[in-house]
Amino acid sequence: MSLNQAELERIIHKAEDSCVESGGRLTVKRKNILTALLSTDMPQSAYEIADYYKGAFNDSIPVMSVYRMLEFLIKESLVHKLVSTNKYIACSHIACSHEHEVPQFLICDQCHHVREVGVKKDIIDALQNSVENANFYLNSPELELHGVCKDCRQS
Repeated sequence: MSLNQAELERIIHKAEDSCVESGGRLTVKRKNILTALLSTDMPQSAYEIADYYKGAFNDSIPVMSVYRMLEFLIKESLVHKLVSTNKYIACSHIACSHEHEVPQFLICDQCHHVREVGVKKDIIDALQNSVENANFYLNSPELELHGVCKDCRQS
């Protein structure tokens, strides 16, 4: 995400406010996990987050604890799990004040960068209706679309 310190602090403050509104609490360790994800342009596994955490915060954290904290951050809509790669990214809309669309993820199969894009709710509703008409029920309306980004295509 390549954020400067002021942007990072603004996003963390907004995340704290969001947690308070929903009755949750962004503890120091949860905040550090979110900071780890905000500090990289690449999706991270729980193991990669634990390694980053140790170096950045001079503190070891068990991978199982990372998973629990990630589940909390997902529940708070601060982090997304990419199911196809079993990695995590910070939501790119934490500090936005506008209404968000349903997140979809464009994953480059060459450089592994992920771009979060929104799809209008009526399109997702139409997709869900079509799926339900086929007697199938979605667990999640999020899509992970794999392809090649513009930068990789040009190289």
